[in-house]
Amino acid sequence: MSTPVVLVAGLHAQARTAAVDRLLHEHPGAVAIHHDLREVTRGRVERVVRDRSGVLDLAEVRLAHGCVTCTVREDLLPELIRCAATASLLVVDLWDSVEPRSVAEAVDCEEARGTLRLTSVLTALHAAHMPIDITRGDRLAETGQVAAAGDQRYLAEVLVRQIEYATGLVLHGGDAEDAELARAVLAHLAPLTPVHRAIELPEVRGGAVCTAELAERVDPATARLPVEARTDEITTVVWHRLRPLHPARLFEAVDELATTSVRSRGRFWLATRHERMLAWDAVAGILSVEDAGPWLAALPQAAWEMVSPARRTAAALDWNEVTGDRVQHLVFSGPDLDPDRITALLDSCLLTQEETLAGSDAWAGYDNPFTGVLDLKETA
Repeated sequence: MSTPVVLVAGLHAQARTAAVDRLLHEHPGAVAIHHDLREVTRGRVERVVRDRSGVLDLAEVRLAHGCVTCTVREDLLPELIRCAATASLLVVDLWDSVEPRSVAEAVDCEEARGTLRLTSVLTALHAAHMPIDITRGDRLAETGQVAAAGDQRYLAEVLVRQIEYATGLVLHGGDAEDAELARAVLAHLAPLTPVHRAIELPEVRGGAVCTAELAERVDPATARLPVEARTDEITTVVWHRLRPLHPARLFEAVDELATTSVRSRGRFWLATRHERMLAWDAVAGILSVEDAGPWLAALPQAAWEMVSPARRTAAALDWNEVTGDRVQHLVFSGPDLDPDRITALLDSCLLTQEETLAGSDAWAGYDNPFTGVLDLKETA
């Protein structure tokens, strides 16, 4: 019989610890494992194993390479397998800036299958801090929360990845007004993810979650993007079009588009990259644009069987007889958004009817200011 494993992530250590403590209290025989990564860049990690009664084991772990991946591969997974023999539930208390996806996929591996069963990925959030932190443009290095040498990630970037990947969100701290605002923000960022208070955690000993499906929820080609919504505090605007974007005009609009909202993401079609889907990912004014692989319309139909069912379903939902699955699908969320302004600005970046009729051979000759400026990583 496999032992259930729940990951608890979160930048807010107080909230995360409260959630872990609650899990240990509610489940007799549960064991929590935490790696203190403050010294990871020096190859030193402290591992703490505890249950509801207190610390069971405290050990210093020496790693050949100071990084989270090494910690998971060389110490966490073997420790989970060792503890599985006697524990009723295994709780992985992740370090502040660790994103849960890489750990979830490491736990859900062939080596541990049959011994470990990943059942939940929870992200714990401080109700008073989260709505502020999601708007901060600080790098992790400026906050002292780095998890590897040369870590250049931003605090808000990590926070949204922790929120959007989770199977459940747990709020801790703050007052009733803080909790109401936090729930409003989360309803726009992750509308399909249940939100709990730390004293009312979800069941975590059920069936295994599928990490491939969790990945599909956040990967650009298959992401479940929020729909249009408006609350007293926040607005979510969805922009969906079937014409390509002119690279120069879009580049001129990038600063305003990235800074107008707190969070924006989606997939888009740039005229000069007719065969490739591009992913838009922005938080707290920091924008990343990456190559997300070919549009299915650019592949021979025989190759469609090589992509996931979720990818084919997403393409089918966007399919047009002329453009295939090529689409503009961007979502912007934030306070005081002007939907008409965002829509008009994006529409002004589309090719005109005359430019569209000129065809992809003509588009290929357009000046593309994105090349060499943004990191366009091809992921075939």
